[in-house]
Amino acid sequence: MEWLDRVSRVLRGDHVVAQLIRFALVGGVSNIAYVLLFLAMNGCGPLVANVAGSMVSTVIANELHRRLTFHATGRVGWFTAQWEGGGLALIGLLLSTAALAGIEFWAPGLGEVAQSGAVVVVMAAVGGMRFLVLRGFVF
Repeated sequence: MEWLDRVSRVLRGDHVVAQLIRFALVGGVSNIAYVLLFLAMNGCGPLVANVAGSMVSTVIANELHRRLTFHATGRVGWFTAQWEGGGLALIGLLLSTAALAGIEFWAPGLGEVAQSGAVVVVMAAVGGMRFLVLRGFVF
């Protein structure tokens, strides 16, 4: 039981590894929110459902990052977190879309498994950059 208490204390701390773990957990929670909203709104069409899911899940993620991931409620206000975090999410979306379009352009015959692997790599890189910018400049 002592090891569980020790792990809990480490995860609540402000060390970069603890923040990265919390960042990933918040990402998972916001992705679940996205999927639920997408499914609920799919009757309005997939484009509307995607936009609504993206916007709501981004707001949720930004607030959870402000409160939980970076413990920044005393340093960064809600609006600033939404404005800057939302801008970063938009830049990440543009970068990932451009990277995936580039993969399709330069490697059109890439199989589904390789394409999926490329998507994972691109999204991991965008997520890593988002973490660094949020940690270093926003929060």
